[in-house]
Amino acid sequence: MDIIGKGVTRKDAWEKVTGQAIYTGDHKETKILHVKKVISPYGHANIKNINITKAEKVAGVRAIITGGNLPLTGEEIRDRYPIAQDKVRYHGEVVALVVADTPKQAKFAADSIQVIYEPLPVINSPMDAINPKYPLLHPDLDTYKKISEVFPEPGTNIANRTKIRKGDIKKGWQESDIIVEEKFSFSPSDHVAMETRCSLAEIRADNKVVISSSSQAPFMIKRLISDYFGVEIGNVIVNTPLVGGAFGGKASVQLELLAYIASKAVNGRLVKVENSREEDILTSPCHIGLDATVKLGCTKSGLLKIAEMTYLWDGGAYADKATDLSRAGAVDCTGPYNIENIWCDSLCMYTNHPYASPYRGFAHSEVLFAFERTMDSLSKKLGIDPLELREMNAILPGHSTPTQVQLNSSTVGNLPKCISELKKKMNWEEGQLVKINDNTIRAKGIACVWKTSTIDTNAGSGVILTFNPDGSVNVISGVIEIGTGTKTVLAQIVSEKLKMDIDHVKVQMDVNTQSTPEHWKTVASRATLMAGRAAIQAAEDALLQIKQLASIVLRAPVEDIDLGQERVYLRGDPEVGIPFNQLVYGYKYPDGSAIGGQIIGRGQYTIPHITNLDPETGAGKPGPEWTVGAQGVEVEYDINEYTYKIVRAISVIDAGRVLNQKTAEGQIMGAMSMGLAFGGRETFYFDNFGRVLNPQFRTYRPLRYGENPEYICEFVNTPQLDAPYGARGLGEHGLLGMPAALGNCLSLAAGIPLNQLPLIPELIWRGKKGSRL
Repeated sequence: MDIIGKGVTRKDAWEKVTGQAIYTGDHKETKILHVKKVISPYGHANIKNINITKAEKVAGVRAIITGGNLPLTGEEIRDRYPIAQDKVRYHGEVVALVVADTPKQAKFAADSIQVIYEPLPVINSPMDAINPKYPLLHPDLDTYKKISEVFPEPGTNIANRTKIRKGDIKKGWQESDIIVEEKFSFSPSDHVAMETRCSLAEIRADNKVVISSSSQAPFMIKRLISDYFGVEIGNVIVNTPLVGGAFGGKASVQLELLAYIASKAVNGRLVKVENSREEDILTSPCHIGLDATVKLGCTKSGLLKIAEMTYLWDGGAYADKATDLSRAGAVDCTGPYNIENIWCDSLCMYTNHPYASPYRGFAHSEVLFAFERTMDSLSKKLGIDPLELREMNAILPGHSTPTQVQLNSSTVGNLPKCISELKKKMNWEEGQLVKINDNTIRAKGIACVWKTSTIDTNAGSGVILTFNPDGSVNVISGVIEIGTGTKTVLAQIVSEKLKMDIDHVKVQMDVNTQSTPEHWKTVASRATLMAGRAAIQAAEDALLQIKQLASIVLRAPVEDIDLGQERVYLRGDPEVGIPFNQLVYGYKYPDGSAIGGQIIGRGQYTIPHITNLDPETGAGKPGPEWTVGAQGVEVEYDINEYTYKIVRAISVIDAGRVLNQKTAEGQIMGAMSMGLAFGGRETFYFDNFGRVLNPQFRTYRPLRYGENPEYICEFVNTPQLDAPYGARGLGEHGLLGMPAALGNCLSLAAGIPLNQLPLIPELIWRGKKGSRL
């Protein structure tokens, strides 16, 4: 391999490091109108009156839009008006829009709108939501339009229930000598991407709806705008430039709907809806919360016999993608272990919190926190080393998943090898607790991880290759560059397949749904697999065309034509050949006559054999592979102050095959940082009105510069046979075990079970003193 596996510089690097990169919010057309939102100050309330009299008199105001006459929206359950109608169900819900000439005018007018609310009782947790004593948030649940794969329960606050029923539960408990049960909880939090969400929209005279958006899912925007508002789908054009971080939060469709509604209210004028940081935290979809119970049974030797789990997800006020998240949590509900008997109920609950969207890991880090903490409790009760317990129960080729998929080495990789490598990196033999001085100890915690993807069964990806007169090639894909470097990997794949210099492979970063082949969504660590396979097919298509043309020019059979170093030549006589640039735009003979034309390669890929889950047992194949890994965290813990410093974080992931070493390491390390912030400090704090009390960076604290530990990243290589050059998805996996490993680490250091996130010193102090947060 000439380019696969190398640390190639990213194709988007130069314009980003020089500040020349253009993001959605950078559009500043002179005739643009600006939209400001009026949002609810309550988590649950009736809207008694909206007085817009003062706002209408503000100079520059073009339109004021309130709820009513708008369709219900929602990707899986249509339960949400884009602008609240009669009632608000979360703090930050949009109740009105103001369109004005300048942002200042729009803001002044929005602040002038007077809304009278009647506060209602609030559901502040999934446990409250399942209690029939609390209010019913969606009494019309049975009337909402929904997809067939979601199972709401009318008359309750359950938006979706996913069941996993594998093996014989009664037999599993009978065979168990040791039983542990633990409960866990954490509140919703935020993605805090560097770029806040932003959307622009205009409706042109020819009825074309043109939207520019900071989004991971432009083709879903196109589809939903058409579905919700009755616009002919061919008339919806969505543009997405570079995206400044997303982490799942920009996979949901929200501001795009508001931009369309606002543009329609001003006769199709170009409008811009851009979140402030506080709005991005409050009003747009967030990271899901969870209340969980995990019960495990095993033999005296530590062999797992049964797992019984209940996951209550904090889906927030509206279903949106939370129902899908609850389904994903059920699919991999046990962690990467061979367990014959499994019972799991995964419920998406309506609460009066901001509604949830995907978050890097798609419900897996959340489930793994609960399950891996319980595994440590089990190892403590057994008196077995926690890594040894995991190694003896590791899922292997020949075993089956909770959804009853039979695995092989291609689909699951090598977890025991990941564990073995982690032991070495963590110097495990020196012990989990090491005394540094009278006040400080060093503690080590670990977790094992796995993840598959619960994407749509018909999700596809397309790639087009076009050649330039100089012989260089353009890669056109619907993958969004959200910081993962995926389009650079696509360039590497094309470079390898065409045996071209990587600098001669040009990549189109922007996506336009009218001219770019569709990629379902840039989510779920699926871009390299799906777009990579499409890129290989497109390259092979182009190669065949080039060879066919060359066979005519060189007067030789196609099978005798080879290529390399941007030349096409005879296999048996490499001196007889033609440079690429004389073929890829057609060939011109010495007398001026020509044959052929511009070479255009095309490829498409849809993952085969993905199925829906059986609604009663959960049986089905949700994804093509399960990426596995082992992770560890080391902290220095102050036994007197209950504070800690994270010293090292380690990941060993079975990557199948690494396509770009530096990009892969960057992805894993960045994800590890997010996982430690999620586990150690990030959360929403709610009051009795369901209000988020910390919607600014002064009070909502991700990890900041200088606060990160040393990151160590290693890869195991067990190729996934149907993936491009054997590469497994990696974008999310560095995050998955970090909260659990940190929880295991600190529980050991503090000598108490820590089953609530975030793991702040106050939580440890209260646990030691016997009180609760």
